[in-house]
Amino acid sequence: MAKAASSDELRAGFEEHLEQTKGHVQRLENILQSLDESPKGKKCVGMEGLVKEGAEVMAEDLEEAVMDAGLIGAARRVEHYEIAAYGAVSELAKALGETNHASLLKQTLEEEQATDEKLTELAKEINEQASEESSQDNRDESKKTHKMPRRVA
Repeated sequence: MAKAASSDELRAGFEEHLEQTKGHVQRLENILQSLDESPKGKKCVGMEGLVKEGAEVMAEDLEEAVMDAGLIGAARRVEHYEIAAYGAVSELAKALGETNHASLLKQTLEEEQATDEKLTELAKEINEQASEESSQDNRDESKKTHKMPRRVA
């Protein structure tokens, strides 16, 4: 998604979150190791679907700000899925008395929430740009339409 973003701020945010995600994976691996569990799991079809939707957005031929707005929407759907998952498992760990694990999971949850908040703020600016691009395109198309000769069959 970083490569598809035209906004420098959005691209940097995606790259930063990718690095942050590596820390999330390390935390999960540490938790699972302490429980003598394997980090291997089932494929998550929900997340797979969200990733596919993001790929579909990137395959579109869109104006830069419109593409960025689409990328933000796709990224926010992923964030919300992760927020739901980390929120649930953090509370479960707390209920099971795994306070250290709950703390680590809550830290990840808070980072996911912060990412969503950053995307929300960035969306306000980018959506305005996308709206302006779309309006300009519509005006341009309207001018072209009026200049085209009408043919009667």
